Amino acid sequence: MHRSREHKIIAGVCGGLAEKWNMPPTMVRLLFILSCILPGPQFVIYLIMWALVPKAPAGAPYGRY
Repeated sequence: MHRSREHKIIAGVCGGLAEKWNMPPTMVRLLFILSCILPGPQFVIYLIMWALVPKAPAGAPYGRY
């Protein structure tokens, strides 16, 4: 998995997940926002992924969306 260069708003984590799962990035972002309403470490996991997941190489192919 890589952070997306094409579908990023903050760090590209949700865009990278969308490319990996072949889903629209907006859908993944909405699911993440909805999950933040529930108790749990969702935002902390996002920050960890931002720090640990590498950015996609320049010119790398990306998913359908």
